[in-house]
Amino acid sequence: MTMRELASRARRFGAAGVRLARSRRARRALAVLALLAALPWLLLIGLAAATPFPAPLRRPAAEGAGLRVVDRHARTIRVLRDARGQLSEHVALDEVAPTVPAALIAAEDARFRYHPGLDPVAIVRAAASSAWHGRVVSGASTITQQLARTLFVRPRTLGGKLREMALALRIEASLSKAEILEAYLERVEFGPNLRGIAAASRHYFDKPPSELDLAESATLAAIPRGPTLYDPARGLERVRRRRDRILERMRERGLASEAAIDHALAEPLTLHRGLVEGGAWQFVRELAEGKLEPELVRGEAPVLIRSTIDLDLQARVEELVRRTAARLEAEHATAAAALVVDNASGEVLAYVGSPDFFDAGRLGQNDGVTALRQPGSTLKPFVYAVAMKELGYDAATLLPDIPLELPTGTGTFAPRNYDGIFHGPVRLREALASSLNVPAAFTASRVGPEHVLALLRALGFASLDRDAAHYGVALALGDGEVRLTELAGAYATLARGGMYLPLRFARSAELASGRLVEPTRAAPARVIDADLAAILTDVLSDAAARIGGFGVGSVLELPFPAAVKTGTSKGYRDNWAVGFTRERTVAVWVGNFDGSPMHGSSGVTGAGPLLHAVLLAAMSGKEPAPLVLRDGLVRREVCTLSGELAGPDCPHHAADWFRAGRAPTGVCAMHERVLIEPESGLRAGPACAGASERVFERYPARFAAWAATARRPVAPEAFAARCPGGPVRASGALAVTYPVDGARFVLDPGVERSAQTIVLRAQAPGGARGVTFVVDGRSVGRAELPYRLSWALTPGTHRLHVEDSRGERSELVSFSVR
Repeated sequence: MTMRELASRARRFGAAGVRLARSRRARRALAVLALLAALPWLLLIGLAAATPFPAPLRRPAAEGAGLRVVDRHARTIRVLRDARGQLSEHVALDEVAPTVPAALIAAEDARFRYHPGLDPVAIVRAAASSAWHGRVVSGASTITQQLARTLFVRPRTLGGKLREMALALRIEASLSKAEILEAYLERVEFGPNLRGIAAASRHYFDKPPSELDLAESATLAAIPRGPTLYDPARGLERVRRRRDRILERMRERGLASEAAIDHALAEPLTLHRGLVEGGAWQFVRELAEGKLEPELVRGEAPVLIRSTIDLDLQARVEELVRRTAARLEAEHATAAAALVVDNASGEVLAYVGSPDFFDAGRLGQNDGVTALRQPGSTLKPFVYAVAMKELGYDAATLLPDIPLELPTGTGTFAPRNYDGIFHGPVRLREALASSLNVPAAFTASRVGPEHVLALLRALGFASLDRDAAHYGVALALGDGEVRLTELAGAYATLARGGMYLPLRFARSAELASGRLVEPTRAAPARVIDADLAAILTDVLSDAAARIGGFGVGSVLELPFPAAVKTGTSKGYRDNWAVGFTRERTVAVWVGNFDGSPMHGSSGVTGAGPLLHAVLLAAMSGKEPAPLVLRDGLVRREVCTLSGELAGPDCPHHAADWFRAGRAPTGVCAMHERVLIEPESGLRAGPACAGASERVFERYPARFAAWAATARRPVAPEAFAARCPGGPVRASGALAVTYPVDGARFVLDPGVERSAQTIVLRAQAPGGARGVTFVVDGRSVGRAELPYRLSWALTPGTHRLHVEDSRGERSELVSFSVR
């Protein structure tokens, strides 16, 4: 080989060596560059591996959500804010309309289905765009990164960003894409203090997220990019423009059909704020605070309470309460409340605590359903229930509606009727139906306040927590304070035929752990005999019997059988009305939360119209069942004056119902036929020519004075001069009128014994010059008209009667002094 050839080969080998050396350096450079490029990802992967899985995502999805209260049909009444003051609500992904994830992916993360938690394409694009413009133009955060951002307070530093990215990788390695979407929709803000798609859907569109259409889904998907910037409360135009951009992206990516996109773009952006932001305010508050169903909020806090409320009826009753408040402004009544109960279950269907929860001037946040107020006459049916049970009273029992002074522990009590009139002898039916005070107070004195109080407590009146002596016989007229819930429960007991069942406000609660809690339910308990409940219901539904107190065609008359009762407290501070059918019980209250009196508004004029309207609403679409179950009752014709079996001389009689074996057997003795001499109008002897018989009323002794004052048709006592006859026993027989039989007096130790006296009173037939009062067999004094005598109280049990100048003696009256 020549030197030239050697030199040429050497040159070739040298060039190849240079090329080889250069190639090795390039590969090494590329390897270094690749290593440098991969190093951040390797570091992120290592950091992600070292990052623990976020504890909030490990706990039940519902934990930390606000309390959602739903009605009996699972419709949301309201969502309460969580511990951070946000409206939040748990929802599973399968409970969200499919258009929501599609719109969200189009808006926030087009490659969500494919990337591992970070989107390299988006990162490169964002970096290049920022370098070109010299500022941040667009972000590169994925849906997973945004979810990670909700789990810790991220500083706006490189370290904070790296932690976010590592956490996103860790989440992607542990959860499926569906689970990530569900967690995102649960935790991301959709507006100021509004967390999660469910709360947003109800807040902005008044519907669950399962019912969102495409346009609404795109609207909500627009908000997380800037919850404050895109807050619809700051204007809808900005939100609408972003919504439309999201819809166009969905078109580009084939996430919805062309027709659906066009329809959504044409849809105006309209918000519909509903009950999630209002309604049943007091009810939800009392339920959440454990005042209505304590078992449901004891221990672990619930995230869902299934209440007994019917939202449709609730909304209707709320409107009726508002109208009532407006109607009664002239009577200085600013507040009203109403409760509707399903009798069969005891479940509360509607609960309205005030006309306007946000009216601070009228104390609208007070709750008229649970407030303690004086019940007026609404307790009277239960006074008569005790008398029927203990004393054998029935609907035809004759009661005194005359001036009475009933003894109490602190003196005497003289009841008066609402109309200021005494009606004489009245049957229990009229006394209760027309709400007369005097017969009710008299009955309470006969049975004893302690027995009345015992029944009321058995009916659920826990607010009556003082002893019987504190209330006295005035308990029959509403002394003491009760709640509307207690009143509704007691009348629902009558509707159930005497079976007491506590009210129910919720059916169950769901805890964050998924555990279901149901409140303990007591079995129905009999507190009033079925036949007594039937008689009382019959009386309360008797429109004819209430004419004397309320007139014809009052608001208490309904187009279906209903038992009703009203009440007015002292000083017109409270109006009440309660009514029931077999299916529903309604209780309403009208007044002022500050306790100021109304201007003459009574139970029938103030609360009555509200009761009428609410009962109509409660029974809408229902066929009422028979109101009174009369099994075990018998029907008899009685004289309307005496309550005894109607006789041939009774001009007026009516059918009444009695317990089997308790019907009256005596014929009316309060009507008599008397021969009258026509010229003088006096009595005539049996042989008097021209005399004719007439029917007169004849009254027991206690009613004689009232009959004379009321000018009742009582037979004359004297005989006509030309037609003499035998002696006549005056209808106003000799009797003690005070104290009443069974009266009890208490000496005051702070007052001298000699200064503590009572006035003994009597009545006598016409013509008696005077009567002698006899105590324990000893005469204590004589008195002429009006037959009154002062007597010093002496400890012990005493027996009193009076004697007239003819030697006639009255019946004995027993009373005690201690």
